[in-house]
Amino acid sequence: MSWQPDGPGVLRLPSGRLVRGRGLRAPRPPGPAATYAVHLLGRRPRAAGPEVTWLRWPDFRLPSDPGRAGAVLLDAWHRAAGERVEVACGGGRGRTGTALACLAVLDGVPAADAVAFVRRHYDRHAVETPWQRRFVERFPGRGK
Repeated sequence: MSWQPDGPGVLRLPSGRLVRGRGLRAPRPPGPAATYAVHLLGRRPRAAGPEVTWLRWPDFRLPSDPGRAGAVLLDAWHRAAGERVEVACGGGRGRTGTALACLAVLDGVPAADAVAFVRRHYDRHAVETPWQRRFVERFPGRGK
């Protein structure tokens, strides 16, 4: 029960897992709702609809608790094997792109290539700051 591979904002990871990235300030894309969402925001969101996990992640910054971010993203990666997983921040580019790049690392994309992968397959403006790029480059994989 996953996303359509050609749906708006849907990133296909090398394993075939599909994850939708989006901006919360924009209307929800057409199609089925997420069954699980990770919201990357500086303030706690009002949960509506899917099961939502909030990561405190201020705009243009990094997650406040990198260890928890790693655990939440690993859980999202596992869930994406059979659920409709969505990762979202305010605009859908910086924090969302960074999280999607971390999911790509978990999926086996070399950390040094993950930002380019997400820019090529999700949004060419994804991952907005140098420190977000470094976060991805240092993000641990699954220990393959």
